[in-house]
Amino acid sequence: MRMSDPTPRHPRPRRHHPASLAPDALLKECTVRRTKASGPGGQHRNKVETAIELTHTPTGITASASERRSQADNHRIALKRLRLKLAIHHRTDIDPAELTGPPSALWQSRIKSGRIVLSQDHEDFPTLLAEALDTLAALNYDTSKAAAALGVTGSQLVKLFQKEPAVLAMVNAERAQRGLRVLK
Repeated sequence: MRMSDPTPRHPRPRRHHPASLAPDALLKECTVRRTKASGPGGQHRNKVETAIELTHTPTGITASASERRSQADNHRIALKRLRLKLAIHHRTDIDPAELTGPPSALWQSRIKSGRIVLSQDHEDFPTLLAEALDTLAALNYDTSKAAAALGVTGSQLVKLFQKEPAVLAMVNAERAQRGLRVLK
């Protein structure tokens, strides 16, 4: 008679990073400031409040957009920028012991044959980047351990970070503080 593995792999506890919130839920946590955009763009841009600044109240992280003539377009761009900034600059504390189960279903849906299939322009990018960075932080910025916990190779994880230069810079700064080699 064969015994099964004594340590079952349970799904990880659901911790909601602000970058993973639906747009309406995230906006409920934000203050919105509308202003007139400056610079070129014609009368409409300079006379109408089309610029948008979003501030995520719990973290103080802000993002803005003013390059479009439409307030709705600027609102959408500012929200996308805010989600990315939250993913990069806000960590959700995870106990390394919680990383024994599989990653989120969303993360798993983006892994094909050990590769991360994800464009930086996709709406899921900030959510998945936040999950990867939270896992990396929980494992003291050890990319090998984080990659194993996420079910990908270390090189795939680094490629994810390379998609956004600010991420790679932040990860390398954290690794340098810990005496770890710089990722390229």
